[in-house]
Amino acid sequence: MEYKADERRGRKQWGKLFRYSVTHPGFTISMFLMTGLVFWGSVNWGMDMTNSESFCISCHEMEQNVYQEYKKTIHYSNRTGVRATCPDCHVPKEWGHMVKRKIGATNELFHKIIGTVDTPEKFEAKRLKLAEYVWETMKENDSHECRNCHAFNSMQFGKQKRTSQQAHKRAVEEKRTCIDCHMGIAHKIAKDFDKDLKLHDGFKRDKRPCADCHKDMQQGEW
Repeated sequence: MEYKADERRGRKQWGKLFRYSVTHPGFTISMFLMTGLVFWGSVNWGMDMTNSESFCISCHEMEQNVYQEYKKTIHYSNRTGVRATCPDCHVPKEWGHMVKRKIGATNELFHKIIGTVDTPEKFEAKRLKLAEYVWETMKENDSHECRNCHAFNSMQFGKQKRTSQQAHKRAVEEKRTCIDCHMGIAHKIAKDFDKDLKLHDGFKRDKRPCADCHKDMQQGEW
């Protein structure tokens, strides 16, 4: 009986609220707008909070491994003082694509919880798989995040080293993307990378010189 009484009171309260919303449409619309603004603001706040280098390296897996490698690269320190941080390279700037990336990152949170790469040894064992996932993503989106800063049509090839000039001109002609050559630009390459030599065989088949990846190596003929 007490449950039925509570149910009747609940229905009565909802009925009052419904009638009030009908008779006061301005209040109802305002409440909807306020709720929408709070929700939108919360989502954007969450996006901004998780879209920073400090957040990326708050996990010791990242701070002790890939971050230490990145600090030794030109993207971290260079003559112009322009730095590309973790989200600059790994998170799209466009809102829709950013949301998609954040949703995908929930899988990374799951692996953080279960400790998939919580030791240097575990990380090294997974390094190649993690790198291949990133490389494949960048190939699919035509190295989109790289192109936020680098664009072929903005390059002055004449001011580049001879090997870079040749590689970039060939990339334009053959419609290659940045990650096809710059796989080790910010992080170490896994020890078992290209263990089956498929990549090297592909370079040989396409007659691409070793210097495309091995910087400062003399150009040669296959």
